Amino acid sequence: MVKLKTRSLWFLAAFLFLSTVPTVAEVQHAFSLCEGFLLQGNPPQIPGIVNGRNIQNQNRYKPICQTYNNVRRYLTLYDTQNRIPVFSAYVYRGDNGGARPQGELWKIEPQLEDEKAASKNMVDVEAKKVYQNQAGETDYAAGIQYNRGHFFPSTHAFNQDDKISTFTLTNVAPQITAFNGESWGRMERCVKCVMQRYCADNNGRRQAFVAVGAIPSAEDEKDPNKNKLNGRVNIPSQLWSAFCCFSAESNAWIASAFWGNNVADTRPNQHMRTRTLRELNNNLRIDAFTNSRCPLDTTVTGLYPQFANQRGCDCPT
Repeated sequence: MVKLKTRSLWFLAAFLFLSTVPTVAEVQHAFSLCEGFLLQGNPPQIPGIVNGRNIQNQNRYKPICQTYNNVRRYLTLYDTQNRIPVFSAYVYRGDNGGARPQGELWKIEPQLEDEKAASKNMVDVEAKKVYQNQAGETDYAAGIQYNRGHFFPSTHAFNQDDKISTFTLTNVAPQITAFNGESWGRMERCVKCVMQRYCADNNGRRQAFVAVGAIPSAEDEKDPNKNKLNGRVNIPSQLWSAFCCFSAESNAWIASAFWGNNVADTRPNQHMRTRTLRELNNNLRIDAFTNSRCPLDTTVTGLYPQFANQRGCDCPT
């Protein structure tokens, strides 16, 4: 009888504790509050922005648990001054079907404007509203030569709701159309084919960690608005991408990195060069998967030939 009463008291205490925990906002102050999208919980290391698991300037850089229909879909570290993401991190889980969303309104993050905003979900953008801490429709309407370049592309999303969640202005940056729709798009399709085939564990669970980010353009001293869309949104000078996973088929961890200048491709059917994670670190000073088992000095280029005739893969030959 005493044991039963003691157990009941423990349940009551636990209930009272949980009932007093405040609702966690989706714009966070630490990566640890948005778990599951970073390999071993470690964000990409970016000088002056991310050191270890710490954000250097929390007033400027905001981690967003990108939430749609009350489900957290991926993580974005957002630069409220440049009004573009630093990076988005997501887990590739395969493709469960569903087409690219058509007619969906673009979204924004309400808590970037008001930390006390009631909604934890991304909300539809207001067409004519100018947002203080993020890009809006009016900004992208000013640059017809630029796409809204996805960091987490909808083609890498698992289901239809995941695909819709990628259409938020906190997951895009101005990207030259003839770069986004050419070599960058080919890279995304090739990487998807590799992850779909090789990134599965011994139980068949498909899982690959991906991070995609931007290098902002420096401000032009003579013309502060030169490298900004609508005088507000930084036009990145470069974009980068990296993925890593354990492959049961290869019995090894595999990884690769990519980056390119945000300029129009100059050759037909141009491909981005596949790089190592160490090259990404040496050239852009980005450690995409710090303190992990991801290989630093090998790429997946040896896997490309088997995708040469596979429809929609677009891997280099």
